[in-house]
Amino acid sequence: PQEKKNKIAEWLFSQEVDAQGNPKGIGLSMWRFNIGAGSTEQGVDSKITNEWRRSESFYSEGVWDWKKQEGQQFFLQAAKKYGVPYTLGFLNSSPVQMTKNGLAIGSGKLGEWNFNPEKINEWTDFLYRVSARFKFNYLSPFNEPQWDWGPGKNGKASQEGSPINNTDLAWAVRKLAGQFESKGLKTSIVIPEAGQIDYLYQKNSNRKNVQQDNQIETFFSPKSPHYVGDLKSVEKLVCGHSYFTTSPESLLVKKRNDLHTEAEQYQLGYWQSEYCILGENAGEIKGGGVDLGMKTALYVANVIHADLVTAHASSWSWWLSVSANDFKDGLIYLFNQDQKGEKDANKYDADLFDSKLLWAMGNFSRFIRPNMQRIEVNIDQEKCKISGFRDKKKVVLVLVNQGESFKAEIPEVKTNKKIDSYVTSEIMNLAYQPVNSEKIQVPKQSIVTLVYHIK
Repeated sequence: PQEKKNKIAEWLFSQEVDAQGNPKGIGLSMWRFNIGAGSTEQGVDSKITNEWRRSESFYSEGVWDWKKQEGQQFFLQAAKKYGVPYTLGFLNSSPVQMTKNGLAIGSGKLGEWNFNPEKINEWTDFLYRVSARFKFNYLSPFNEPQWDWGPGKNGKASQEGSPINNTDLAWAVRKLAGQFESKGLKTSIVIPEAGQIDYLYQKNSNRKNVQQDNQIETFFSPKSPHYVGDLKSVEKLVCGHSYFTTSPESLLVKKRNDLHTEAEQYQLGYWQSEYCILGENAGEIKGGGVDLGMKTALYVANVIHADLVTAHASSWSWWLSVSANDFKDGLIYLFNQDQKGEKDANKYDADLFDSKLLWAMGNFSRFIRPNMQRIEVNIDQEKCKISGFRDKKKVVLVLVNQGESFKAEIPEVKTNKKIDSYVTSEIMNLAYQPVNSEKIQVPKQSIVTLVYHIK
């Protein structure tokens, strides 16, 4: 229903506050749009069992239909209406009429790109037209190239996807950049959307033999045969996904230090472009089972902190905004009479549930805005992580207190203007709290954002 779609959009995109000063939404500054490959049109023949995981395509055998992907288009337009500054289009698979097997899933062989190279001009034209029509700021043409994305033993697959090796990826990016530049398109290409951050910097990983690791050096060292760093349309950064690298804390920190060391060597930025909770995470938290409460919110806030501070990420994205799954993958959930899952009961209408994770993400996204700079914060307190950001008008500190005890902090920031505080805890959802600057309070198991107005 329209009113529920509008509510979801407000929660995700709004930067307005209510009469008490509480944010109405988390003010995302980037929205990612999946450019579908056409498995929906194939139905069961797509070999993707779950229809929720199939997607429509704007293009089929020479015919364009811009009415496709209606739901995605609604939220893309809503993001723009709310003033979300950046949009990004991404592919999991090339359109099915351009793939080797005529499907949106891989062969099951690692590194084997499911693409017919004779269709390269059609592919670059497709991506040019879609990017130009929706005015995407960024385009990510490949997603998690390290996984095989093939069928299981039953011959069926779970979603659209294709692997690709570094040689093919560089070749395709050169062709795509050439198309964008010849047409004067301003959309920037971002790569390689690594399935795990290790593959960005590790040189002898379990993907070496299929040419899918060491991606920073491969694509951005001028000495590499696969160098694309000189292409005007290619953004000077790498993006990767934080999955499977977040527990325990020592691993979380080490892998991000290693990533930053390598990226810095080539003067590259880093984006953490997809994450939700998968797997067992060293026993700390499991992906399975919805949790609308603080445990998940605090775990993810700790990951965001590490990605921003240790990996030096300048963008951070979550997968997914809305979920019907009994899984820790949504900011907002929709269930009909507690029927969890991607099923008919939840297809056309369901009850909406916001999560503590939604508001915890807002502690970052609503206040750390594009073009802010991260600053050093010299306060070291165990169990309370602090990151700092500033522009000409304000300083923003985000404090993550995973501990069981109440904290009192006095971060020194020279200001004679007011300080605003926004708290997400067991009893508050990004709630505005006026601050007595003598003593700034951080409740137990909470995320607190402090905004110091300096002009």
